[in-house]
Amino acid sequence: MIKNKSIWALFTCCAVISIIGTSVIWMMDWKAGVVAFATLSLLFLCFFLFTLKRFRDIKKLSDYLASVYSGQPTMDIRDNREGELSILKNDIYKVTLTLSELSVHLKKDKLYLAETLSNISHQLKTPLTSMFVMADLLNDPSLPREKREQFVGNILNQLKRIEWLVTSLLKLSKIDVQSVTFKKELVSVKKLVDRALEPLLIPMELKDQQLTMSCDHNLMVTVDENWTVEAILNVIKNGIEHTPAGGRIAISCEETPLYTRMIITDSGEGIGPEDAPYIFERFYKGKNSGPDSIGIGLAMSKSILQSQSADIFMESQLGVGTKCTIKFFKQMV
Repeated sequence: MIKNKSIWALFTCCAVISIIGTSVIWMMDWKAGVVAFATLSLLFLCFFLFTLKRFRDIKKLSDYLASVYSGQPTMDIRDNREGELSILKNDIYKVTLTLSELSVHLKKDKLYLAETLSNISHQLKTPLTSMFVMADLLNDPSLPREKREQFVGNILNQLKRIEWLVTSLLKLSKIDVQSVTFKKELVSVKKLVDRALEPLLIPMELKDQQLTMSCDHNLMVTVDENWTVEAILNVIKNGIEHTPAGGRIAISCEETPLYTRMIITDSGEGIGPEDAPYIFERFYKGKNSGPDSIGIGLAMSKSILQSQSADIFMESQLGVGTKCTIKFFKQMV
């Protein structure tokens, strides 16, 4: 406060005016001059104490902002009083609290980005390393024709795996940033299941798996047909991959007052209790995952469904099988 030029200018002006006024009153009546001098002295004292208190409060605000800037935890500086300074304290506290929350979210986002990049690089490194090895072997002119065809086939399979990974990640990123516009189409649940099963019938036939389905043609839901088909396909495909030859896949649909439910069960190996809470997380692979598993299909299914007022749940028991329940919630009017 002492170094503040504005305060000194105001104090000087008030002092000059007070001295002139007191001198005039003193010349008129010395007793009145004494009273005027005492009154002005008390006013100056009150002004000084009041200004000192406000500067101390402002200093506290300055120190508080400096501590926030240095990364210290946000303290509650609200005093719940009336006045402009109290309002300023409340506003500053709200702003700093919001910035603190944003900082926490940014740190989480950075950590998530680092983990995602690490997972992606790991998923790409394995097939790329395999392809480099096989490409080197293909350079050998003495390599038998059968081995050459085998290596070329393996390279094509690895390329397809990389293509699927990149495509899936692009789809997930679009969903995350909400750049995907999901259509609202009235579609039969039976049609969704039939379309999802089309590319999976041959793998099921090769594994001699039995399929049972119970879905009414008249059962309708309002979703984006193409995206929802992909979500259902990933769930069924996961069940097929983890169900042994001769196993069973069952799909049933039913309607309730609140939602339309689709249940997909398999007689596979099941999911352990230690893996169940993380089965829908990206790049998570449980103990029973195959060597070609990436751990992104179920995560994409959940993102697609949750973006359309739907959700997916999973129940599993080791050695018995897994049941996935998809709920399409009805729009309440």
